[in-house]
Amino acid sequence: MITPPYLQKGDTVALLATARKNIDDNLKPTIDLLHSWGLEAVVGSTIGLDYHQLAGTDEQRAADFQKQMDNPNIKAIWCVRGGYGTVRMLDLLDFTKFKQHPKWIIGFSDVTVLHNHLNTMGYKSIHGIMPVTVPRATPDAVSSLKASLFGEPISYSISPTPMNRLGSATGELVGGNLSILYSLLGSPSAIDCRDKILFIEDLDEYLYHIDRMMMNLRRNGCIENLKGIIIGGMTSMKDNEVPWGKNALEIIDDVTKKYNIPVIFNFPAGHIRDNRALVMGNIVTMEVTATGSTLTFKK
Repeated sequence: MITPPYLQKGDTVALLATARKNIDDNLKPTIDLLHSWGLEAVVGSTIGLDYHQLAGTDEQRAADFQKQMDNPNIKAIWCVRGGYGTVRMLDLLDFTKFKQHPKWIIGFSDVTVLHNHLNTMGYKSIHGIMPVTVPRATPDAVSSLKASLFGEPISYSISPTPMNRLGSATGELVGGNLSILYSLLGSPSAIDCRDKILFIEDLDEYLYHIDRMMMNLRRNGCIENLKGIIIGGMTSMKDNEVPWGKNALEIIDDVTKKYNIPVIFNFPAGHIRDNRALVMGNIVTMEVTATGSTLTFKK
């Protein structure tokens, strides 16, 4: 996997929208944060555009992203928010200049589309907080993004959870939002699960949807080929009038329990305040013991 150049003081980060519109004046905390890191910020043309739910038409969002990708002075692209819509502009993009001058793509949720597409191309990216979540993010979430962007060592220690499955594994980290992973299966942007460590998280889904998506991953041969699984926040889950009978973590445990691989539950990443940065495509080592878990990123 190709690692884009790490940031240095004086570098410029572009803020833009690939999915849901961002029409509020809410980017000052993020711009101030970038300045405190010694970085400059450029606000893309999609900020403020209002096309129903989206930040402009597919063509407008793709044009803004393309402009920032093709500009050699832009060293990272930070997607301001998720929602839905990134996949609609994906096939309008030309990654020719990106391959000549790779840069960090940052975000989570719907930005999983880009993480997975970049992974199939052989490039790392950063799953982490977004500008609209900066004000409510924990200090650890913010500092982990800075460490990832500047190439500092990254290692997380997590308290034990009774559902964890013990063991250790080393492999390439892939994944992101479960609903997005599910929606990309069968497309050119679908990840290859063989010998990978899969991270998943989700928000605002019905419990039976979680079961359906996990069953699809299993029936597609993804789970049986993994070296390990990391489950982040399963936030604001919904149930039907007749209960499904298991919560989200129990569903994932039920679908994956026959595989002899380590599993970390309740990892601090996803639609939660403590959304730690994950360098997707990086080689990581996960150690799961009775006293806690660690996730270490190889330099």
